[in-house]
Amino acid sequence: MMAFFWQGALLLSLAAAPSVYADMKLDCHPDFVTLVWTESRSQTDTSLFRLGSCFPTSVTAREAVFSVDFNNCNFRRMVAGNQLMYTNDLTYISSPDSHILPFSHPVACAYERPKDWYPLIYDPVFDTFGLGNLVFHIGLMNADFSGPAESTSFPLGSFIPIMASVAQKSHQPLLLLLEECVAASTHKLHPESSTYPIIANKGCLVDSKISRSKFETRQKPSEIHLSLQAFRFALGEEVFIHCKLVAWDPIGLDNTNKACHYNQEHGWELLDNPAYSNFCDCCDTICKSRRTRRMASGKHGVVQKAVLGPLTITEVNS
Repeated sequence: MMAFFWQGALLLSLAAAPSVYADMKLDCHPDFVTLVWTESRSQTDTSLFRLGSCFPTSVTAREAVFSVDFNNCNFRRMVAGNQLMYTNDLTYISSPDSHILPFSHPVACAYERPKDWYPLIYDPVFDTFGLGNLVFHIGLMNADFSGPAESTSFPLGSFIPIMASVAQKSHQPLLLLLEECVAASTHKLHPESSTYPIIANKGCLVDSKISRSKFETRQKPSEIHLSLQAFRFALGEEVFIHCKLVAWDPIGLDNTNKACHYNQEHGWELLDNPAYSNFCDCCDTICKSRRTRRMASGKHGVVQKAVLGPLTITEVNS
């Protein structure tokens, strides 16, 4: 397998501005990747870096080195056109008394897809959508979100784990939101399509009012996990989930840019900060912005439509 590209040394973005304190070297090999992060700040604990789920292979006072196989560390494998991509996130988890804030940076290796390569389990496990310098991704996951789902069939009442993410490359840090999602029996939505609302009203998980569906606690801003309880819709038939993904400024949450789910004891809750759950008060009415923003410009956020599926919801055997 010949690498389509690899990244050399480059300055990375910490917080919202380019950093002069760090340098990363990334070498993409056919079956593994080598990453070296070099820090100039003495207060940085290099042992606190993680590449996906992996600890550094070796550390010094200034460097964290990873040499890992793509089958480890929860690398995500995706196909986009003629490219086969492996993506992950380098994160710094920080410590409670540290002056260095936690941060993450996307890591990606892309290769020319072999002509005879096909997904091992089913197609698609994932779907990938590119827009500018951002790569959006949505996929079915296993129960603990540690890897891809092993099946596309879900019994009625079970959970359908869905993960969406955005690979930010050199972009400033962004928060990924699901603005709306509907289930349909067709890959393309038509005016006459029968649909089932899942997320509506600018980020309200409306299905959670009548089920146990919920957003899971975030592991990183650029990723969102949804545990969707399998619902009674098109049982035994192919189902496609149509979503609108939004990559947004992390400090720009409001009543039209949010992730809210319904807690049967406390009502509507904001995923990213329950103290501001008042942003979710409009979920039972109409959520309107107080000011007009041009999303497509990229100044505040970027919107990408995505389709996940097909999957099948089956009747539970009596």
